[in-house]
This record gives sequence, C-alpha cells and structure tokens, in this order.
Amino acid sequence: MSRNASTKHPPIVDNRGVKRKEKVRKPDSRVRRTRDQLGNALIELIQEKPINDVTVQDVLDRSGVGRSTFYLHYRDKDDLLVSQLEMFLEFMSTVLSVRKDKSNRVAPVTEMFEHIGNQNKLYRVLSDSGHLKDFFDLAEGYFARGIERRLCESGRFTKIPPRELAARASALSGSLLSLLRWWLDRGEKETPQQMDEMFHRMVWTGLQ
Repeated sequence: MSRNASTKHPPIVDNRGVKRKEKVRKPDSRVRRTRDQLGNALIELIQEKPINDVTVQDVLDRSGVGRSTFYLHYRDKDDLLVSQLEMFLEFMSTVLSVRKDKSNRVAPVTEMFEHIGNQNKLYRVLSDSGHLKDFFDLAEGYFARGIERRLCESGRFTKIPPRELAARASALSGSLLSLLRWWLDRGEKETPQQMDEMFHRMVWTGLQ
C-alpha cells in the first residue's frame, strides 16, 4: 500500500459509547496535507533542475514544511520520491475496482497513458536520473495485484486456481508496462484510447 494512502481507523469510542470520529480525522487530514505539500514541491523542483541537485532544504523551502516534520515522514529525498510514485500507482492500479467499473477492462490504460503522456518532462527526469527503473519495478507489482483483483471481480475465472490467476495477472502487468514503454519510445503516435483497446484485445485473446 502507498505510504501516502490514508488509513481508515475505527472510530474512537469513549466510555459512554459516544463516537468521536473528529479526533481521528483531523490528524489524518494534516498528515495528508503535509505529504501533499512535500510531494508537490519535489515534483516541481525535479522538473526545474537535475534531481541530484535538489536537496531536502530545497524541498522544505518550496513546501514551507519544517525539517523535523519532513524527517517524521521520510528518510530522505529518494524516500519522498518513491512515496509519490507509490501513491500514483496505488490510485491507478485500483481505480477501476474502486469506481466499480462495469466494463471488461482490467487496467485503466486510457487514463494512465493520458496522465503519463502529459507528464513527459517528468518521465524524462526519471529516466535521466536512473529512477525510471524504480517506477517500473513498483508498477509491475501494483498492477499485478490490481489486474488480479479485476479478474476475480469479473467472476469469469472461478475454475482457475488462485496461484495460476496470480501468475496470469503478473504476466499481464508486465505486458502493460512493456506496451507503455513502446508507446512512449515511439513518440506516442497512437491515442491512449487506441492503446487501451490494443491492450485489452491482447488480454482477452490470451485469457480465452
């Protein structure tokens, strides 16, 4: 799970049985806001200058967050970057299930390709800094789990043993990321919608 993903805590109940949800919500809201400030500051900075030239102090100055607060959440700048990647991947890999999407799509290819296509500069920054591998390594695990969840939700594969279904989901995740690399390296000649249709033709032809 993303380190930035909010955690649902059970409501606090006092000795009179009165729920005091507000005492849980406020700290969570502050934590999310702080992490968003730090993450947004880092993403802005690494698009302005080489990531190796960006310091924790630069992030603090841009975000307005104190040093002690930063280290309460993250070990260093790289830890902050990985957490941002995880937050994005957690959202993208689960969005169809969360929305209870009724289509036969197992991954939000259109949405993901649109987002990454609009962030070409950030993609190049990750590539030039050697962090692109981190992104794809993380993405493979997130999308394998997300695709497996979608296959289970479809109810079409009840006869396939869980281990085999997980293996198929992992293979599909790898195919999705390979397709993303191919699309970006060729200059995004196809639309995200066309890539979505292409991927899912591959998915259902293979599964059938």
